[in-house]
Amino acid sequence: MKIGIDARMYGAESTTGIGVYINKLTDELFAIDKNNEYYLFLNEPAFSRFIPPSDRIKKVMAGCPWYSYSEQTRLPKILKAYNLDLVHFPHFNVPILYRDKYVITIHDITPKFFPGPRVKKSPFRKLAYNSVFTNAVKKAGQIIAISQHTKNNLIKHFKATPEKIEVIYPGVDEKFKPADKEASFQTISKKYGVDKPFIFYIGVWRDHKNLPGLIKAFDILKTKNQNLQLVLAGRPDPRYPEIEKAITDSRFNADIIKPGFIDQKDLPIFYNAAKMFVLPSFAEGFGLVAVEAAACGTPVAASKTTSLPEVMGDSAVYFDPKNHLEIAEKIDQTLNNNGLYQKLSKLGPILAKKYSWRNCSEKTLAIYKKMIIRISPGQK
Repeated sequence: MKIGIDARMYGAESTTGIGVYINKLTDELFAIDKNNEYYLFLNEPAFSRFIPPSDRIKKVMAGCPWYSYSEQTRLPKILKAYNLDLVHFPHFNVPILYRDKYVITIHDITPKFFPGPRVKKSPFRKLAYNSVFTNAVKKAGQIIAISQHTKNNLIKHFKATPEKIEVIYPGVDEKFKPADKEASFQTISKKYGVDKPFIFYIGVWRDHKNLPGLIKAFDILKTKNQNLQLVLAGRPDPRYPEIEKAITDSRFNADIIKPGFIDQKDLPIFYNAAKMFVLPSFAEGFGLVAVEAAACGTPVAASKTTSLPEVMGDSAVYFDPKNHLEIAEKIDQTLNNNGLYQKLSKLGPILAKKYSWRNCSEKTLAIYKKMIIRISPGQK
């Protein structure tokens, strides 16, 4: 089989969660599948950095930015040129003009509820998003949903056929594991200037992540405990100035640390150094960063909405993300209840074993095989 993978979002530097998904899934696929040929369609800088692990793995320069006109017009022609048996699109942005067989991974439908300022201001962008998403879901041979919550949303809001949706959870990299907490803190302190016990968040800076709510909760916590900092990792997004304003307006902004994008090699150290990890999102398709933190034995507080209770189970404490008083209360309770704190620290690494990239890739490969079997010679 000749399998194409739209890897234009490859790597954490590109699109954080989706980029990690593509990176780890393909690593495992290439390790377990010794028969099929793979074609990775990449953009720079990932194209130059990626080294195919065998001669069965080819890399192709796509040169089409995601969500662009060229994605819709040029990418179908590029894919068609390689006479592929199947293409895996790891995001909803399948070109409407692409007519051959494909599998799609849907991570969430967050843009439907939190479309972002550019889409809000443009009826055309809103129409384009809905058209592309609906087309992708309707024409996909198989759909991979990364949580049951996402599957339910696809059925409810996009009338997806339940029988062609399979829930396949992402995995947790083995590098995320408990380590010496004090040594981790000292490393982070020297490199990033963190000098107090800290609450940690990492992710995109967008409206659905509810960072202003977390900042308000931090202000409350600081009135009770001055020896505390908040680390907000990830690249600031100028489209959401309300987040920077919330930081500036905080009475304790000197103790809000913004390290920016964190290299993957430093991320396990950050998780281990943190006193707690908090994910205050209004919407999540899975919440991988919460599981990574838990894998390191760091207690997690998370929103009791969307996918998070499904994914985290009893390995986290939960709050209403719309109530910053409750966010502060749950964090405070966990920090000051040693029994609860230790319980979460122990449950986290156990939970993480449930999520395996090897398992994810094996189930994904099984879907590829099932899809190929359905294709008769006359269809190819």
